[in-house]
Amino acid sequence: MKTYTVCGSMRFENEMREIAWRLETEKGYNVLCCVYAPDGCVPTDEELSRLAAAHYRKIELSDGIYVVNIGGYVGSAVQKEIEYARSLGKEIIYHCN
Repeated sequence: MKTYTVCGSMRFENEMREIAWRLETEKGYNVLCCVYAPDGCVPTDEELSRLAAAHYRKIELSDGIYVVNIGGYVGSAVQKEIEYARSLGKEIIYHCN
């Protein structure tokens, strides 16, 4: 069973949740996802830093990343995640809609 970290803009939060579900139930992948803030929560800079560090660690632990690329949009943070995964020799899969 391969492990993938889902990477994508938080504007696609709902889509990423659905994609993670499908990857696990239909493809049999082990999926590591973002942590989603509760409604109304505005994370502090320190919390955002911790979340970013955890996300990069997930990339390290994964066989690859699954990039959610809806409408051709890949933001600067996701581009950095792609570059990091590439530097580690990870597989990169793009989900385009």
